[in-house]
Amino acid sequence: MKTKLLDEIETKNLTKYYGKTRGTENLNLKVKKGEIFGFLGPNGAGKTTTIRLLLHLIYPTSGKVLIFGKDVKKNYTDILYDIGYLPEDLNLYENMSGKKLLDFSSPFYKKKNPSKFKEEIVERLKCELNTPFKKLSRGNKQKIGILLALAHKPRLLILDEPTSGLDPLTQNEFYRILHDLKNKGTTIFFSSHNLPEVEKVCDRIGIMKDGNLVNVETIEALRAHRRKIVEIHFQEPYKKEDFCEITGIEIIEAKDNFLYLYAKSSAINLLIETLANYKIKDIYFSYPDLEKVFLKYYEK
Repeated sequence: MKTKLLDEIETKNLTKYYGKTRGTENLNLKVKKGEIFGFLGPNGAGKTTTIRLLLHLIYPTSGKVLIFGKDVKKNYTDILYDIGYLPEDLNLYENMSGKKLLDFSSPFYKKKNPSKFKEEIVERLKCELNTPFKKLSRGNKQKIGILLALAHKPRLLILDEPTSGLDPLTQNEFYRILHDLKNKGTTIFFSSHNLPEVEKVCDRIGIMKDGNLVNVETIEALRAHRRKIVEIHFQEPYKKEDFCEITGIEIIEAKDNFLYLYAKSSAINLLIETLANYKIKDIYFSYPDLEKVFLKYYEK
């Protein structure tokens, strides 16, 4: 008889109100063991409130949080030993160096910081360990925060806007670290408002809006129905009707030598074939910001 695998994170009707202000409402969320779960939403959507509820830093108005199959309210001390957490607003002892911060935090965990793994993270992220925290740049402060979250090799990583302040090279190395950890069985809860970033690293995403979980999707499903913004500059006038006839294209603005449109992924090949009939001065592909994605796909 097969043993049923428990979800690493499960919330049941999780609700939090700050007086009359809603933080989250009836949140039912499941995060599987060994996946990178993206938690998406614009500022004020309820992402950080949810994370604080998961960590028992604030208490729910109603509902329940289970981590590793255990009720956080009753077992939070044991649960937190196996969690690595990086908050959105990182505040550490300013006069301590990265090395002193590591030494200071190490006794908080039952297992000692694995020195070989810790050294690997320091090398891969190029962490500055000998400078007082207050003298570090924003990006180097973030590296120390990531190092502290990873150092004890937690079973579950909870990351709130983890790449804030990191340069592109460090971001890409951080993504590779997350994939390496995932391949070794670590579960990662990755909160962000950056949709392209989440697409790079996550297996599934949960989308928050106004304190509610409006959808949970795989990255493949998200890509299938999300539209791209296409801005085209022609060297000569074009026929607008050539583009109106393409299924999956919505024209937003059209001028003599300029075309601005939304395109579904299914329409890209035909769009490129049509553009081949014209001389193109420049073309830009981008994604709508997350709020526009919400308004297009998830508004009632």
